[in-house]
Amino acid sequence: MIIAVCGKGGVGKTTLSALLVLRLAARGQKPVLAVDADPNSCLDLALGLAAPGSVGALREDAREARGMSKHEFLEYRLAECLAEAEDFDLLAMGRPEGPGCYCFANSVLRDLTSKISSRYPHVVLDNEAGLENLSRRLAPAVDLLVLASDPSARGLATAARIRGLAAELGITAARTALAVNRLATPLPDAARDLARDLGADFLLELPEDPTLAALDREGTPLTALPPDNPLVVAVDGFLDLAVQSG
Repeated sequence: MIIAVCGKGGVGKTTLSALLVLRLAARGQKPVLAVDADPNSCLDLALGLAAPGSVGALREDAREARGMSKHEFLEYRLAECLAEAEDFDLLAMGRPEGPGCYCFANSVLRDLTSKISSRYPHVVLDNEAGLENLSRRLAPAVDLLVLASDPSARGLATAARIRGLAAELGITAARTALAVNRLATPLPDAARDLARDLGADFLLELPEDPTLAALDREGTPLTALPPDNPLVVAVDGFLDLAVQSG
């Protein structure tokens, strides 16, 4: 499956993306490809795997390539951006160096991700906050679109806008999930109503977790979460349904 995680800033997209990568790998369906498509890269910290480089950092080098096309050059240099662990690999978007927009780097990442994704049972794409990556069609077709939100009205409204934008851009998602993070109280009715209105195939409830907060403060990767952690249990239950029906 290609799984794309989207949502507004600060709702826990990277945490959820990292948990999906780790729990997919724990199921034995590995290696998983984790794609950090956020220029403010931090998926590597959550996974405890330092990215040796990024697609964005190769942007300027590609302009100076001689004797081959930009895409040939970047595919040749892709190994510099791919961090490899035992159970998963990480490809980082990073920031383009120098002036200019992200359009070229996004285009390259999209093409390279499409090319190499066939080597992996699953790909998890951690998107930039908001709607930018979808508007650039970074993932024109996904098997599972995960709309991440917190319980706030603003977070839920952004999740609805992202789903609407995806439809307008012709981005196809075979299935959709609404993931509501940082639940300190029962799931609000507004979240259930949104899941129903969106026709979401799955509704994932993720509790507020003090262990996660402590790891975050210490800069400890999520690999330290035990299998019986409430967040891990919730993600495992979600994957039981999503992978089985995928």
